Amino acid sequence: MATVAAVGNDLVVLHQLKRGKLTPCISPFALKLETYLRMAGIPYQNDFKDPMGPKGKTPWITLNGKKMGDSQLCLELLAETFHKDFSGHLSVEEKAVARAFQITAEDHLYWVMLVWRWIYNGGSSLPLIQSDLHFAVRYLRPVVVNRVKSQVIAQGIGRHSQTEVMEMGLKDLRAISNFLGTKSFLMGDQPIEADCAIFGMLAQILWNSPGSPYQLLFDDELINLKMYCHRMKETFWPDWNQCLIS
Repeated sequence: MATVAAVGNDLVVLHQLKRGKLTPCISPFALKLETYLRMAGIPYQNDFKDPMGPKGKTPWITLNGKKMGDSQLCLELLAETFHKDFSGHLSVEEKAVARAFQITAEDHLYWVMLVWRWIYNGGSSLPLIQSDLHFAVRYLRPVVVNRVKSQVIAQGIGRHSQTEVMEMGLKDLRAISNFLGTKSFLMGDQPIEADCAIFGMLAQILWNSPGSPYQLLFDDELINLKMYCHRMKETFWPDWNQCLIS
């Protein structure tokens, strides 16, 4: 790709991990942010060489020489810069509900997914979902697992039993499923910013969690969440298969 210094004004550079085998992004936050860029029709290009940003996390963006980390802060900066508002038609109460479900997905269900991927599964699913793993993941997986253990214990969810954690995640998924119902998107017929976050998280469970106890439920009790993920994919990722790495 072109260097950051060479890109034009108002062209977003999205820095993230390399493409995955089953989803374009194995990070829910990267998938959220790239989906938002597509939803908003904002010109962007990917940088897979420098995935870790100024806050030591991925993804992050560069816009007009400014570096911004954290997917939500990036999204809000983009919305302000490009004058995008997909939630403007919602009432104050509806906006509060949308935010509550986004927080449920990103600040609770995320930790369930993280514990499953790295602790209960020991990171063994990574080669199945990512073809070109970062050297730190490939060669230092036990170190990464131990680091994640420390994080989830500090956060709190790592102090519970596997049965308790899986039940917590199931309750989150049921809450999202029950609220979504037969609607096309979270708040109705039109997708909003929160849909990018919900989709980013659910996609990791649907496609990137082989062996997860939730996967069978996506074909049964949670079928509407599966249909929702496919709807988001078809709406904003017509080139989904072309983005995957074999």
